[in-house]
Formats: sequence, C-alpha cells, structure tokens
Amino acid sequence: MSVGRLITCDADVAEGAQWLAAREPRFDHALRATGPLPLRLRPAGFEALLRAIVSQQVSVASASAISGRMEQAGLIAPEAILQAGEEGLRAAGLSRQKIRYALALSEAGIDFDALAHLPDAGVIETLTALPGIGPWTAQVYAMFSLGRRDVFAPGDLALQEAARALFELEARPTPAALARMAAHWSPWRAVAARLLFAYYRVSSKREGIA
Repeated sequence: MSVGRLITCDADVAEGAQWLAAREPRFDHALRATGPLPLRLRPAGFEALLRAIVSQQVSVASASAISGRMEQAGLIAPEAILQAGEEGLRAAGLSRQKIRYALALSEAGIDFDALAHLPDAGVIETLTALPGIGPWTAQVYAMFSLGRRDVFAPGDLALQEAARALFELEARPTPAALARMAAHWSPWRAVAARLLFAYYRVSSKREGIA
C-alpha cells in the first residue's frame, strides 16, 4: 500500500484548508478567524519522537524547557541517552515513567527511513508497539514529522476543546466521537487538525501542542 500524497509546503496546507472550508461552513469561519495556517512540519527521526514523548501530558512551556535541557546535555541520540541512564535523564527533568519510555525508544533501534515509507496504519502500529508511545504520540509524529495529510489525533484535548467551541457542542467530544467527526474531513484530516489547533489558540489564547 502506497504512502500517498504528503504535506510538504505551505501551499499544501492552504489547499487542504480551502477544501475543508468549502466542505464545512464552520471551518470557513475558523479559517477567517485564524488566517493562514502554519506548516508545522518538524524533522523526522529519533529526536522528533523523543520530543513527542517529552511533550506528553505537560504544558507547552514545560515540554520546551525539558527539551531544551536535554539538548544542552546532548541527550538527543540513542547512544547518549543509554549512556546517561536513569540518573542523567532524571537530572534533565524527565519523570520516572518518561525515563523508561526514553530508554525503551533508545533500545528499539527503529529504522526511521523505513518507517517513513510505511502507510499511515503501519506507522501507527510500529510506534505504538513501543512502551509509552500511544496513539496520540504516533499520530502527532505522523502528522508533523512525516507530513501525512490524512492522520488525525482525536485523543488530543486541545482538538476536542476546539471542536466543542467551533461546532457549538454541549460537551467536549470523546476521542471516539471526534474520530467520527473527523472521518468527514478526509483526505485532509491533518490540515483539519492544524486548523483546530489554530482555532484553539485564537479562541482560548493558549497553544495546543508543543
């Protein structure tokens, strides 16, 4: 199964945003509020996945601070992390649980070049087989490091809250409910995520993802 078209530039994001706005009037409203959407692409590979782990269940500011300390300490490659061990990772600010995840990722020996050529489901399956990498982390990596255009992260609280506000829902949708909503936004679900993140920032004055 082929990987399909990727998001590689601002023009791709703009195309997806216009498609979504034409299909769903509320997205048109959101796009008018947010303006052009950011590309948000990040480098792929070990460091990107490590940063995604660091970002789990902490604020954007906390994730940035910890990532900065790890970078200053040179803890951005598998060999360095394994050499630092639990004590070195704890000194950088990682929790006991995330220390275990970082060490497991370092020991996994993922072929990131091969991962980039797997279909979306294969990427998610490969990554979620590792300790500490759940659907959210795998989906975020697929969207923003691999440029997959039809991946979404329905478990993300900022996306749920943005959807609640934009679609005037009585309550924040569950991950399953948001996934059902997002099915209608295919094949541009990753752009829908970008739009909802941007709308969350505008509507709540907060950033939704590191």
